[in-house]
Amino acid sequence: MKKVMVLIVLSVVMMAATAWSGTLEDVQKKGVLTCGISEGVPGFSIPDSKGHWVGFDVDMARAVAAAVLSDPEKIKFVPLASKQKIIAVSSGQVDLTSRTTTWTLKRDAKQGVDFTTIVFYDGQGFMVPKSLGVESATKIDGATVCVTAGTTSELNLADFARLHGLKIEALVFDGKKEALNAYTAGRCDGFTTDVSQLASLRTTFASPMAHKILPEVISKEPLSPLVRHGDNQWKDIVTWVINGLIAAEENGITAANVEEMKVKSNNPVIQRMLGQSGDTGSYLGLDKEWLVRAIKAVGNYGEIYDRHFGPSTKLNIPRGVNKLWTQGGLHYALPIR
Repeated sequence: MKKVMVLIVLSVVMMAATAWSGTLEDVQKKGVLTCGISEGVPGFSIPDSKGHWVGFDVDMARAVAAAVLSDPEKIKFVPLASKQKIIAVSSGQVDLTSRTTTWTLKRDAKQGVDFTTIVFYDGQGFMVPKSLGVESATKIDGATVCVTAGTTSELNLADFARLHGLKIEALVFDGKKEALNAYTAGRCDGFTTDVSQLASLRTTFASPMAHKILPEVISKEPLSPLVRHGDNQWKDIVTWVINGLIAAEENGITAANVEEMKVKSNNPVIQRMLGQSGDTGSYLGLDKEWLVRAIKAVGNYGEIYDRHFGPSTKLNIPRGVNKLWTQGGLHYALPIR
C-alpha cells in the first residue's frame, strides 16, 4: 500500500513539473516565439512594403514576446489558413495563434486548444456589389455567397438561410484569399465573414465604394488568441499580458509614459502593475517588469486599436463595443494583484 501511495505522489509531482516546464520554457530556450497569424487581412495582420508583419493581432503577439523574451522582435510569424489555425496550435507547430479566431464551445472543449481572452468583439455580415441593388441580407434569396471553409462563417451562413427560409448557395473555398478573389471576379453575388474583415478587405479592392456591407450582423464573433490545451502557465501568460494592455488603457499608461509612471505614480494599482510593489510576475514565471516591457513595445489596448483601426487609418472602424467598459464598451480588465 505504501508503495502504491509513493507511486501516486510521484506521478502527481511529475505531472505538476510537466505542466510548469511547458511552452514558456521551450520559447525561452529557443529564443523566439512562433505565432500563427492570418494569411493577410489589413488591420489585423499583413506584411508591409518591407515584409515586416503589422496589425492588431501582430501587436498582441509582440506584447507576449516582449513579456517573455524581453524583445518584441523575437518572433516568427506563420501565416495560417482558416482550416490550419486550430491544428497548428494543438500539434505544437506554433506556440500561439493570434488571428481572427472565434471562441466557440467545440473549439475550446474538443479540439485541443484553449482560448485566452477576447481581444476583439465582432459579428458576421455580408458584402455585395452595389450594382446588385440589395439593401438587406434577408433579400438575398437565390444568391450565391462566397465563404471560407472551416470557419464559423460557413456554419452561420447555413443557420441564417434556414432561419429566414432563404435558398442560398454557398461557394466554399479553403482560403479567404481564394473566396475573396472569387467574389471580386463575379463568381458569387456576395461574400460573408466578420464585419471588421469585410471593411478591411474592401480597402484592397480597385473600387471599394462599388461594394456595400449590408446592415445585418447575424452572429457573435468573440475573437481570441489561442494556445495548446493543458499548458496552464502559458495560457495564463498570454491571458494576463493582453489583460494588462486593457488595464493599462484604463489607468492611462501608454508606451510613451510607462517608464515615468513606473517611477512616479503613487497609485497602488499602477505600482503593482508595473512591478514597483508586490511581485505579480512570479505568479506567471516571469520577472517584475513583464508588463512594462509589453506596454512599452506596443502601447495599451487603445493605442493598438487606434494605430490599426482608428480615424487616421484607411479602415476607420469605430470601436463600438470594443471600447472600455467605462465608455460603454465590453472591455473590462481583471485585477492585477
